[in-house]
Parts: sequence; C-alpha cells; structure tokens
Amino acid sequence: MSEAERPDPLTLQGAHVMTVCNACRYCEHFCPVFPAIERRVTFAREDLAYLANLCHNCGECLYACQYAPPHEFGINVPQTLAALRHRSFEEYAWPASIALAFRRHGTPTALMAVGTLTGVILASVLAANPAALWQPDPRGDFYRVVPHWAMVTLFGAVGVASAAALTIGIARFWRDLSGDSGVPAPGAMARAFGDALTLRHLHTDGVDCASAEERRTPWRRWSHHATFYGFALCFGSTTVAAIYHAAGFAAPYPYVSLPVLLGAAGGLGLLAGTGAQWLLGRRRDPALADAAHAGLDDSLIVLLFLASLTGLLLMALRTKTVMGVLLIVHLGTVLALFLSLPYGKFVHGLYRTLALLRSRREELQR
Repeated sequence: MSEAERPDPLTLQGAHVMTVCNACRYCEHFCPVFPAIERRVTFAREDLAYLANLCHNCGECLYACQYAPPHEFGINVPQTLAALRHRSFEEYAWPASIALAFRRHGTPTALMAVGTLTGVILASVLAANPAALWQPDPRGDFYRVVPHWAMVTLFGAVGVASAAALTIGIARFWRDLSGDSGVPAPGAMARAFGDALTLRHLHTDGVDCASAEERRTPWRRWSHHATFYGFALCFGSTTVAAIYHAAGFAAPYPYVSLPVLLGAAGGLGLLAGTGAQWLLGRRRDPALADAAHAGLDDSLIVLLFLASLTGLLLMALRTKTVMGVLLIVHLGTVLALFLSLPYGKFVHGLYRTLALLRSRREELQR
C-alpha cells in the first residue's frame, strides 16, 4: 500500500472504535448507529461519514461502554463520531477554501463576515440615500432605507450561491452514501423524514440526552426542536411576504398579519433554542464533544441567535429612529448566516436526514 492509499489516523481510529463496538454489541438497542455498525464488517472512510452523521450525539453510549476511558482501550464513540462528522462537513463542502476558513476560525470568521457585510450595506446606503438612515418612519417601511430591488438582488445572489454549495455537498455525500443501491422505497423515505422531523433518535430508548454520567434531561432535544422549527417559521414568514408582494400587497405589514406573526414566532423560537444550546453546551461533559471543532458548532448558534435578536428588535422598533441602523445590521447578519450554511453544523441536519434514509433502507433490505 502506497503512502497516498494509507488511511489517515482519524479513519484508522474510527474503524478501530467501530470494530470494537461490532464485537461487543452491548449498545445495539441505544440508537440506529449500532444496528448500522452491525451490518458492516469493515469500515471505509465513507462508512464512517455515514455513521457519524447518523449519530446525534445523545452521549448515552459513552457511559454504558465497558471499554470507555479509563479502560486501556479508551473507546469514546461520541467523541470519535463527532470528529468524523466535522470532517465530513469539510470534505463534502464546496468550495473547500471557505469550509477551511470556518473550520479553523469558526465564530471569528462568522462575526467578521457579519461586520464586513454590514459595513458594505451601510456604505451603500450612506452613498445612495443617507437621509433615510436616521429619519423615523411612522409606517416602519424598510424599503425606504434599502429598496426592494436591492434586497431581492442581494439576497437572491447570496441565496443562489448558498443553495448551489449546499446542493453540491449533499450530492457528494449521497453519492458516497448510496452507492449503486437505487432509489429508496417510499416507506423508507417516509420513516426517515419522520425521524428527522421529530428528532426521534435524539435520545435513547427510555431517557433523554446525557450531559454527564448521571445527568439526563430533555432540554437538548427541546432546544433543537425550537431552533429547527423557529428557522422554518422564519423561512415561512419570508415566503408569505414574497407572495403578498407579488400579489400587490406591499410592505410594511401590520403586526397581526401572517408574515409578522410567523416571523415573531420563529424569531422567539430561534432565540430560545440557540440560547439554550449555547448554555447546555458549556455545561455538558467535554468527553462527549470534539473540542477541536467547537468553534464551528458555535458559529451557527451565534449567527442564528444574532439574526433572531436583531430581527425581533427591528420588528419592535421599526417606527423609531434606530430602525435604519437595525435593518442594516440585521441584513448583514442574515447574509452572513446564508453564506455560512453550507460549511458548518447546518449541513448535519441535511446529512443526517440522508443517513436516516440509508438506515431505513438497509432495514427494509435486510
């Protein structure tokens, strides 16, 4: 075997850990990762990426494992899969250079993107219509500060670029995941999407996620629900507003209108969910995480929190003098969020859905 063909240390470690688990099988009932391990004899790089994204890091297997540290085998399944999961984010991302920046710097890269984009929008507004920045508007009309065509052009370009990068990453992951096994059966698809939407496998058979050896609570699962559905409600708010605009109903919309109600509910969900995830992450046993990539996970939480916070403040203060500045900060934050989506933890939700689909298909084929 040439040096180029030799597996890297993380792949060797992952294959070793999975082989020990396959021999032991004590945790086979905990989550879908372990039955998927048992359906394999060897563990190639793509197998490890699949298993890592099938895992949602409930942590239960670490405290049940008889070979976990301080045993000489040192088996730590959650930490190993977390490292493999982070590697998959970078390997399947496009372009790789941006993924590398987020991996190495995480939150600082995200905040630098917020500052840069906010500065560009601010400079553009000051050059085109500086008076609109500080004049309060009794209607709270955002388009008086940044015209509708400018928002559509800017967010359209960034959205298309982000969607293209996400599509390429998903296609690369699914190519390695599916092989030549054909189109999944409708039953497998329905069960996999049901698992993804309900976070059914975010906890084990009887208890919720472990944050320490003797501490298990439902808060991590609930915070993920709040974040996911908060994001979905915000996306729904934007979609409804676009439909309203196309139908001739121009913004700003009343506080009791559907776009505002959906946006407010989504913003509150994101604020609560991301805030709880950040706090829970700092109280969780470090042995359950991949410390080398903690900043990559935090960057998504920080951007979602800032986007929801600035959005709610903008909604509440849209008739005040500060509205123009808040709008620009909010737009810069959301743009940075969109740009970061293909390169961080957001893609785990997409990859995990595909991994669940593969798992369900394997079960039916078996």
